[in-house]
Amino acid sequence: MSRFLEPSADCRLCPRLAAFRAQNRAAFPDFHNAPVPSCGTGDPRLLVVGLAPALKGANRTGVPFVGDRSGLWLRDALGRFRLGEDVCRIANAVRCVPPANRPTAAELAACRPFLAGELAALARLRAVLALGRVAHGATLAALGLAPRALPFAHGAEHRLPNGAILVDCYHPSPQNTHTGRLTPAMFDAVFRRVRALVDGDGAATAQQQPSPPPSSPPPQHDAATGAGEAAPANRPSP
Repeated sequence: MSRFLEPSADCRLCPRLAAFRAQNRAAFPDFHNAPVPSCGTGDPRLLVVGLAPALKGANRTGVPFVGDRSGLWLRDALGRFRLGEDVCRIANAVRCVPPANRPTAAELAACRPFLAGELAALARLRAVLALGRVAHGATLAALGLAPRALPFAHGAEHRLPNGAILVDCYHPSPQNTHTGRLTPAMFDAVFRRVRALVDGDGAATAQQQPSPPPSSPPPQHDAATGAGEAAPANRPSP
């Protein structure tokens, strides 16, 4: 039995998400269509935090960041920087697929104990990689920290009370990668830094260091959330 708290397969904490799962079980009976548990080692030095399962990604496969283009970007980078499942754990702020990729603030709060328990149990954690602003905010909330005090910016670093460093990155969604808001070079730079933190290099000097904005114009959606993720449904996009 896992030592990590995870929602039950028929979790009812969020009525809207439970109803959406039921709808998808009828439409896609071969999909996982249940809360998606975290994956990877139980004693990681790196925790990657995303927003929520994609309908035809993790909601289909039952594994975070497996089954869609975002997952290809993430898994490829983890492999190239030797951040395998012996080193890394992958979680989502919300464990169930939300309609239109838009969890509400109440749904983020309902799922918060699962991420909070996970963070509390990870004694050797050196780095947390937040993919998008919502994942960044969910991580801080799970630790009882105010997001306004530690704002999201691609490439920013924030020291957490447990000693780990929170590293921010735009989400590798097609909306980001196809517009040039997130380029392979930008993604690699983040992972190069994460690799150094995991190895114990440079953690003592970590501070907020956002990268300069890309030269291409921003897409017409909430790029700050990870652009491709959506902002919580009952909160206006910044």
